[in-house]
Amino acid sequence: MLVSRQHIDQYNRDGFFLLDHVLSDDQLEGLRGECSRFIQAEDRRMDELGTDTRDLNFRGKRYFLGMPHRESTVLTDFIFSPTMEELTRAVLGPDVWLYFTQYVVKGPEVGLKFAWHQDSAYIGHPHAPYLSCWIPLDDVTVENGTVYVLPYDRGGGRRLVEHSKDPELNDLVGYQGDDPGIPAILPAGGMAVFSSLTLHRSGPNTTPRMRRIYLIQYSPEPLMNKSGTGPFRDAIPFLKDGERIVNESLIPREVWVAT
Repeated sequence: MLVSRQHIDQYNRDGFFLLDHVLSDDQLEGLRGECSRFIQAEDRRMDELGTDTRDLNFRGKRYFLGMPHRESTVLTDFIFSPTMEELTRAVLGPDVWLYFTQYVVKGPEVGLKFAWHQDSAYIGHPHAPYLSCWIPLDDVTVENGTVYVLPYDRGGGRRLVEHSKDPELNDLVGYQGDDPGIPAILPAGGMAVFSSLTLHRSGPNTTPRMRRIYLIQYSPEPLMNKSGTGPFRDAIPFLKDGERIVNESLIPREVWVAT
């Protein structure tokens, strides 16, 4: 079993668990290859604009590449694979929807960190807590800026805490205490699995190599916009009553861009 009873107990108690080996070699190489392709495409867009920055992206330093699955069957094959079916069913239950995906890349020797926050803080209106699957495409360590998580009993419990905006980086900050959290020290192809209510942060990449992450987020019901008139990002059905119902024709093919 990929996910044990102990993992589920830890998720319910602490808001997260870690898995050392999830992806096959072929899956890992597929996700790495697509990451390189999307970085190159973003660099070409910057070339066309005559700039080294676009949205949240800084050439060679930092990339947030949102919704790449909308342009990649390699990614959708993995997102809706038996591996992720088993994991999401174990954590979320019989109903699972795809909400969001993103490549997050930290360039070599870039001193950028991300503040303590809950992912749910970025939605801005009431919603069901959802699941983040944080997948390192490179071995992740303290030195290259891995993610740190704060168990519920050390970070405010299972509720959305108040966040303030960092005036310098525009990050939302939900914790100002001294607890350093628990670092996810994982090999490439492992996974940090945590709730959208789990406080987490990441450190800077101080190594001479890129640190690449693929993030997939799933929800137990469609996550809608504030007015309830449509999905906030994606709302692609994966499992319903425990049965696989995903249909590639339901996947939007336009690319979401951070603003």
